[in-house]
Amino acid sequence: MYNEVEVLQDIERNVPGSVKYSIKRIRKQAHWNIEDMGVLEYHISNQNPAENYIELRFCVAGNFYCKEKESECDYCKFNASGSCVEKIESVDVLSFTYSPTYLQQFAKAHKNEDTLFEKVVSFSHTQSFSKTTSLCSKTISAVQALLNHPYTDTKENIFINAQTQIILLYSTDCMLGEKADEQFTCKFLTNEEDREKIIKAREVLLQHIGEPITIKALSRKVAINECYLKKGFKEIFGTTIFDFYQGQRMEHAKYLLYEKGLSVTEVSSMLGYSSISHFSTAFKNHTGIKPCELLGN
Repeated sequence: MYNEVEVLQDIERNVPGSVKYSIKRIRKQAHWNIEDMGVLEYHISNQNPAENYIELRFCVAGNFYCKEKESECDYCKFNASGSCVEKIESVDVLSFTYSPTYLQQFAKAHKNEDTLFEKVVSFSHTQSFSKTTSLCSKTISAVQALLNHPYTDTKENIFINAQTQIILLYSTDCMLGEKADEQFTCKFLTNEEDREKIIKAREVLLQHIGEPITIKALSRKVAINECYLKKGFKEIFGTTIFDFYQGQRMEHAKYLLYEKGLSVTEVSSMLGYSSISHFSTAFKNHTGIKPCELLGN
């Protein structure tokens, strides 16, 4: 379909003997109904081991590509608004190919280890296969982090290298782990639909940085009860809804104060605080300094 669609971004990198990856971001058409999917392809060649590889392919929707990202569009950099004119809803197709040379650093040489996961990573499984499945929440989060990271140049390379390992870990764990459904303490999270609601809640929070939303309203937006929402959010993202939301707001405040030079009054208003004193207290609790101390630096 690539000759029929608008490709927004096309990245390909190949490190010999390591990881080859590609990221293609495509403009989403209104009539497309895309389900997040992943494919694990395990290729083994007894005649030529140099041809062995593991490839992970993903197709995910629901992200936004900003054509002004490189010039640091204020809206998209902090997800402060869902109405940014530069944002384009995308369908993202990613591929990661791992070589035996790269994977051998992780594989253990335990002869009595007979799990499929260990056999695949060590290339001791004797038959090639391909497995297609819906993506687990951990894999989706890792892929989204890769698509939406703020890094450039050397830091970008470091981040992507680290993230390819995380994606390998989460994907193989979800696709090959014998107890994949038991990885959650909250049993309701074994239901994919409920996990999607928790992930959606995080996106809603990011869209309301300047428009505070209550947990009650958030639970209604994603159609899950408040108790499940709070417990599920803490388990998947490792933090409470309040702490996550406050952290995002304060990081955005730091940017607006230091980089954009806005006044404390302006930032307080933009982030939806009822008073400057409330904002200043929240800012100091998060950063350890008063907002006014960032001005004029």
